[in-house]
Parts: sequence; C-alpha cells; structure tokens
Amino acid sequence: MKLVVAVTGATGAVYAVKFLQALKATGVEVHLILSRWAEETLRLEMGLEPETVRNLAAFAYQEDDLGAAVASGSFRHQGMVIVPCSMKTLAGIAHGYAANLVMRAADVTLKEGRKLILVPRETPLSVIHLENMLALARLGVTIMPPMPAFYYRPATIDDLVNHLVGRLLDQLDVEHNLITRWGEA
Repeated sequence: MKLVVAVTGATGAVYAVKFLQALKATGVEVHLILSRWAEETLRLEMGLEPETVRNLAAFAYQEDDLGAAVASGSFRHQGMVIVPCSMKTLAGIAHGYAANLVMRAADVTLKEGRKLILVPRETPLSVIHLENMLALARLGVTIMPPMPAFYYRPATIDDLVNHLVGRLLDQLDVEHNLITRWGEA
C-alpha cells in the first residue's frame, strides 16, 4: 500500500507522529509532506526535529516542491491523509487553490477519485469552516476531527491519540491493534 500523508501547522502534531509510526509498523509506503509550519509545530508541541519525522516515511517532500511525484495524477496511491489539517489548507482544497504541495496533492487526489481524509484541528468552528467542510464532504472527502470517545474508558492522552489513529487506519483498511472495539473486552 502507498499513501500520501501531509502534516500542516495546526495543533495536534502528536496525531501525525503516531499515525506515521503506525503506518511504518505496518509496512505502508508513506510519501510525506511537511509544511513549514508543521515543522515549527512539531518542535513546539513535541520537541521533535522535522528530520526525525521525515525518517518515518519512505519519501519526504518540501511543501514548495510542486515538481514532486505526488503533485501528479499519474502518481498512483491508495489515498491521502492530512493530519492535522489547518483551516487554511482545508479552505484551499475546498476552493481549488493549490498554493503548495499539500493542497496540490489533495487536489490531484480528488480529481483522480482517490480517498482523501482530513483531520481538521480548530475550535470553535465558524460558518466558513463548516461550509468548507461541507463542500469537501459533498465531494466524498472524509472529515475526521479528532473528537475523543470515552466508551472504552481512556486512561491516558496516548489512549485518546491511539483512538483517532486507529480510526484513521480503519478508514484505510490497514490492520492494527491500537484500539479496543465496541463489544470487545
């Protein structure tokens, strides 16, 4: 399996890192795009250097590299996930504004009819945010805000992060054991 994963500067870098670690553990070929602000957020929130995160992927691209393989519809993959996804990036995708490689790769994913999952990180949501999400959902984009579930009684922040990452992996049909499913002991 080959996936495109993009990380933007929205808060929630921990979701991206855990997702990339899970994909690496399952052998998925990851093509990673880190925005400039994602690099700063990784440093601020997790104390991680961007190179550490890039090492979790098979291939890594700069956000201004519009000549990258993932910018082309001829680059075949099974889906793209933007985790976390800033409202700026979400708006750009919703309105066909491919200002950088993250938005261009998402635009190509949409036009080629491939799976696109966005993990928007913002609260509260304005009407503009909601309308942009609705426009994308109508195009078949999966919108997965990191909303915690409590039915499985999470005890740590890691439990909460794993829940979202497990749900992302489920959306992509990637086997994992990160979460306890409803009805399991």
